[in-house]
Amino acid sequence: MTSTIPKTYKWELLVLLWVAYFLNQGDRQIFSAVLPLIKTDMGFSDVQLGLVATIFTVCYGLFVPLSGFVGDLFKRRSVVFVSLLVFSCGTLLTGLANGIIMLIVFRSITTGVGEAFYYPSANSLIAQYHHRTRATAMAIHQTSVYTGIVCGGVLAAWIGSNFGWRSSFYFFGTLGLIWSFVVLFRLRNDKQDAGKLLSETKNEPIADKIPFREIIRKTLGKPTLYFLSLAFGGHVFVNVGFLTWMPTFLYEKFDISLTRANFDAMFYHHAFAYLGVLAAAAFSDYVARFRKTIRMEVECLGMLLATPFIFLMGYTDNFWLVYVALCGFGIFRGVYDSNLFVALFDVIEPKYRSTATGLMLSFAFVIGAFSPVALGWVKQNIGLEQGIMGLAVVYFFSSISILIGLKTCFLKDYYVESR
Repeated sequence: MTSTIPKTYKWELLVLLWVAYFLNQGDRQIFSAVLPLIKTDMGFSDVQLGLVATIFTVCYGLFVPLSGFVGDLFKRRSVVFVSLLVFSCGTLLTGLANGIIMLIVFRSITTGVGEAFYYPSANSLIAQYHHRTRATAMAIHQTSVYTGIVCGGVLAAWIGSNFGWRSSFYFFGTLGLIWSFVVLFRLRNDKQDAGKLLSETKNEPIADKIPFREIIRKTLGKPTLYFLSLAFGGHVFVNVGFLTWMPTFLYEKFDISLTRANFDAMFYHHAFAYLGVLAAAAFSDYVARFRKTIRMEVECLGMLLATPFIFLMGYTDNFWLVYVALCGFGIFRGVYDSNLFVALFDVIEPKYRSTATGLMLSFAFVIGAFSPVALGWVKQNIGLEQGIMGLAVVYFFSSISILIGLKTCFLKDYYVESR
C-alpha cells in the first residue's frame, strides 16, 4: 500500500507547530516581561502578582490531563486549533483588565486553560509523523519555547515600555488568532492518516474510540511515568519561578532597564539551551538504536549538571558570574529538555501518548504552580537571592528521581516499537 501522505508533510507539520508553540510561550512570557509596569499601574503587591502566575499554572495543570484524553479520542488537529484560538483570545482580553479579578479571569483562567490543550496533542502529532527523527523533531519543537520566551519577553517589554503594558497583550493576542486559522487549514486529518502510517511503520493502529479504563490502565500502570513526572514537576517549579522572577531580579539588583533585564534574563539562558537541546537530541537519537536507557540517562545528567549553575545565579553578587550561570543553566536545561517526552514515549504505546503527556504535564504544573507565589513571599520576607538558590535543591532531587526510575522500573516498562 502506497502512502498518500507527502514526504515533506512531517516537516511542514513541525513548522506549523513550531510557530504555534512560539506564540504559546511568547504569550506566557508577556506577564513576566511587563510585571513591574503592571505593578506600578495597578498597585499590586509582589504576592498578588505571584498569585496571578500561580493561578495560571494551576489552571494549566488541572486541565492538561483532560486535554490529553481529548487528544487521544478526537482529531488532534482540531484540538490544537481550539487551543490556539482560546489562549489567543485570553491574551487579547488580558489587555482590557482593570483589576485583579479581571486579570485572573482573562490571564490566569482563559489563557491558562487554552494553553493546556495545546501540548499533549501537538507532541503526539509529532510522534505520530516522526519515527527515526522523533527526538530531533521534538527538540526542534522545543526550541520554539526558547525563542518564544526570549523574543516574546523582549518584544513585550519594549512595547510595554513605549506604548503601555496593555498593548503587549493586544499585539500577541492578534498574532495568535491569525495563526490559529493557518493551522486549521494546513494540518492534515491525523485520524485518517493513522492507517496510512501503520502500513509504513508496522505500528499498532490508533483507534478512533479507546475505552477510558483502558487508557488509564495502560498509562498509570507504568511506574516509570511517576518518576519522570516527579522530576518534571521539579523542573517546572524551577522554570516557572525563573521565568516569572528572573527579569525582575536583574532589573532590581543591577539597576538595568526593563527591556534589557528581560533580554538578558531570557536570551543567554535560552541561547545556550538551543545548543544543549539540539546536540543532546541528535546524540540520543543515534545512541538509542543500540542503548535503550540513553534517553533517561541524558535527562538525569542534564538536571544534575544544571544544579550548581542555578545556585550560582542567586549566590553571586558579580554581574558577569550571574551571566555565566545563566548560560550554564541554559545548556544543561536543554540537555534535559531534549528527551523530556521522548523518554516517556519509550514506555507508552502510541495510542495512549496524548493522555500520558497530559497526566505528566498536569502533575508537573500543579507542583510548579506554587513557585511564583512562593518566590514572591521569599522576595518580600527574605530576599529573592535565597529563593533562587533554593531552586537548585529542587533540581538536584529531580535528577535523583530520574535515576531511581531508570534503575528500578524502566526496563520492565519499556515498549518495543517497530520501525
